[in-house]
Amino acid sequence: MVKKSDRAPLLDWEETPPPDAIQTAPPQPDAPAEKSSQPAGRGTPAGTAAGTGWSSNGNSNGNSNGNSTVAITCSPAKSVTAVVASRNGSPGRPRTVLTGHGWDRPEPPGTERNVLFPGLSARDQWEEKDQIVAVFVVTFDTRSGNMVEWCLPHDINLDGVEFKSMASGSHRITNDFIYFRKGCYFGLACFANMPVESELERGARMKSVGILSPSYTLLYRYMHFLENQVRHQLQCPGQYSPLEAFYDDKKAVLPPAGNGLVTACPTWSVTTINRCMHPEMKITHPAGCMSQFIQFFGEQIMVLWKFALLRKRILIFSPPPVGVVCYRVYCCCCLANVSLPGVGVTVPELRPFFYVNIADITTLETELSYVACTTEKIFEEKKELYDVYVDNQNVKTHKTHLHSLLRVNAADKEKYRKLSEQRQMLLYSQEVDGDCTSNEEDLFILFFMELNNRIFQTLSEVAGSAEPVLTEEHMSAMGLDPQSDRSFLLDLLEVYGIDVTLVIDTLCCP
Repeated sequence: MVKKSDRAPLLDWEETPPPDAIQTAPPQPDAPAEKSSQPAGRGTPAGTAAGTGWSSNGNSNGNSNGNSTVAITCSPAKSVTAVVASRNGSPGRPRTVLTGHGWDRPEPPGTERNVLFPGLSARDQWEEKDQIVAVFVVTFDTRSGNMVEWCLPHDINLDGVEFKSMASGSHRITNDFIYFRKGCYFGLACFANMPVESELERGARMKSVGILSPSYTLLYRYMHFLENQVRHQLQCPGQYSPLEAFYDDKKAVLPPAGNGLVTACPTWSVTTINRCMHPEMKITHPAGCMSQFIQFFGEQIMVLWKFALLRKRILIFSPPPVGVVCYRVYCCCCLANVSLPGVGVTVPELRPFFYVNIADITTLETELSYVACTTEKIFEEKKELYDVYVDNQNVKTHKTHLHSLLRVNAADKEKYRKLSEQRQMLLYSQEVDGDCTSNEEDLFILFFMELNNRIFQTLSEVAGSAEPVLTEEHMSAMGLDPQSDRSFLLDLLEVYGIDVTLVIDTLCCP
């Protein structure tokens, strides 16, 4: 039996053709695009390529809302990881605010508390231009293996994309989606496998249609289009007109030097935004992936949180389909968000690599910190490439000094209890009060951001005091176990270069 992967939900401005539109409608010759009625949230009428689901328009963002204000939050890796916006509640409706894990955290001196307001979609939080660097079709050839069948621009370097966009083991499933990294770009590809009566193709035709962009945060907007197009390529191989129209509409402008930098920059709602903005941790993944992440790992989330905060190399193994596992990579990265200015500017960046295969081994050998997933079991044997290996819900490490971090202690269970309690309150509010403004993604990210802020705020205050000594009281105030989390805290102080002395009484044995 073949498995079917999850798919990101459509945005409200995307067209929704019937699921079997490609099968029910015969391929049509190229013709001038027909004018279609304008979907809500888009600026100007768009030309629609028949049978493709793609509406050509240079502006994909529909948030002209003028009621939003922006708060800037900082990360350990860069000065800023995310911009989260807030706006007043709708007329006749009180404004909804998430309260995180419920601890009363002292505010950083001279700064305002950054709070996530959940009543916003990704489009409300961000205004970003489309930056599609490439579009491509990958096929499986029975004699040559995976190969790039077609691409735009024709001269772009896509070496290795043929393996990244068609995961190892995909021949056993009908369809999938894959996030990956190619140099300084991110990619999203949709894969499909269709049985055919052809001895040359050995009874199956397999293709992937994908795109590359400098940031992964808008890629999911085109999930439906890519799924539609891969079915179209399976049914009508070689008809690339819709893909050409898509690229012409969404392409980024690369400098003549070809150094991989993109000149089409995001258009932010605030002109004074910090120029060190790192766009990768923006909150734009489909709703539901956080909920699945929490339910899948349970209390083990607290173990992953510690490894993420310590900037360890985390590799997640899973057989295909790999799409939902790519979301786990994203969720792991969200565990390490910090919104205190200047925290962790010298530590390695926690880089989301998403799907990797054996072709990425050379790249991973040079990485100091990353989160990635793979379908290739051989990676488990290559212990020099990772610090933490996640197989299903089993989190393990071959690093002896990290073994103590694998155990879920009492403080971890208490933090997870608070997270679960917040989730239940949110779900109750959604069900009973009909509150559609809040979402689990905001709650999840806010919970761990405030947890991390509390830790680093306490460490900063102690480090700046006349007597920089951490006590059991400090440990408890940070939500850590004074005994079980001692090793974690020592590693944290070393990684972030915080100069304090840890003095905690150890238990004595007679």
